[in-house]
Amino acid sequence: MIIPSIDLQGGQAVQLIGGKELAIEAGDPFALAKRFSQVGEIAVIDLDAAMSKGNHRSIISELCRQFPCRVGGGIRDLDTALFWLNQGASKIIIGTAAHPDFLSQLPKDRVMVALDSNHGEVVVEGWTKQTGRTVEERIKELAPYVSGFLITFVEREGRLQGTDLEQVPRLVKAVQGLRLTIAGGVSSAKEIAELDRIGADAQVGMALYTGELSLGDALTAPLKSDRPDGLWPTIVVDEYDRSLGLAYSNRLSVNSALTDHQGIYWSRKRGLWKKGASSGATQELISISVDCDRDTLRFKVKQKGNGFCHLDTHSCWGQLHGLAGLETRIHDRLIHADPQSYTRRLVSESGLLNAKLREECDELIAASRQGDVIAEAADLFYFMSVKLAHHKVAWAEVAAELDQRALKVTRRKGDAKSKYLDSSTTSRNA
Repeated sequence: MIIPSIDLQGGQAVQLIGGKELAIEAGDPFALAKRFSQVGEIAVIDLDAAMSKGNHRSIISELCRQFPCRVGGGIRDLDTALFWLNQGASKIIIGTAAHPDFLSQLPKDRVMVALDSNHGEVVVEGWTKQTGRTVEERIKELAPYVSGFLITFVEREGRLQGTDLEQVPRLVKAVQGLRLTIAGGVSSAKEIAELDRIGADAQVGMALYTGELSLGDALTAPLKSDRPDGLWPTIVVDEYDRSLGLAYSNRLSVNSALTDHQGIYWSRKRGLWKKGASSGATQELISISVDCDRDTLRFKVKQKGNGFCHLDTHSCWGQLHGLAGLETRIHDRLIHADPQSYTRRLVSESGLLNAKLREECDELIAASRQGDVIAEAADLFYFMSVKLAHHKVAWAEVAAELDQRALKVTRRKGDAKSKYLDSSTTSRNA
């Protein structure tokens, strides 16, 4: 699959030829990240940190908060590695500092090693110094400590002349089941498809920036179809990964969806189908992913209007339930309902909502029977949902925050503040 790359230098995204010659000043990295993240994880490389000329910590930290990012460049010590893991990097990429004693202190599933290859030999220090060691030797030494490798063919980097497909099968065999990502010269959908077939991902920069390769063509390159019309079945889900319905896609519709950031599909009757164009029930595209068999797509969208289904329900299986259903009902009550509704009273009457939150927290704490715990938790979730809706915060954003926190590897002790301990002790002794 494709891993789009964002290289940072002097506060902006750039593309270099051979790691030295500036070819493209691409500007705002956040605009690029929003676009690239539609196809999954992106690689963010801090060139200034790699060259010991400063760093982009604040920029990359915010990128990690908003998008799924692999982070590399200048990670040479444990403190820096832990910093990026705690910032939510899906993986960190270690370069010249990759040694067993260092890597063994890090979570294996979150670590990749970058090896720069010049005609099969590992080079370091900005690709200027030969090491006399082959890529396969370094892979064998470091494989027990990492989840994958990023191999850059430096003789091809940034030149749009195609990557070295002849070397890849040997490298795939060397990593022995770990994930391999290839960078350097990848410039066509055909190459990405071949790399995927062999068992490697393609990290792509220059071809995407120049328009030599479209994001949609790169994403769909490995796809196949057993349908006579060649379409790919497309599962459409909302922010909660709840299925909305089934659609179909082809390269044209995928490219259109990625360009317009909307739910756009291929109708077997009407051709290119922009969801909601006539009904108003449009979709904001969050991401498109490919399944393990490379024959099905999943569109994650933010559904607007009455819903996905032509029957004006949220999904083709009816309305939402659970927390997502509660969120929808509360939103509707705040926007459209009778001004006398209790939900609207909570946000219009000063202090009422906060008082109810405190009350329901205390009642949940006091509950001991299973049925009471369920009932009090339901009350608390209702009032929490009103608080979120009043501040225009979606439950999906709360879930994303929890997912982000789960990526931390160092944590606070988590003791309660003394005033709450005192209150709890008083309640127990009463």
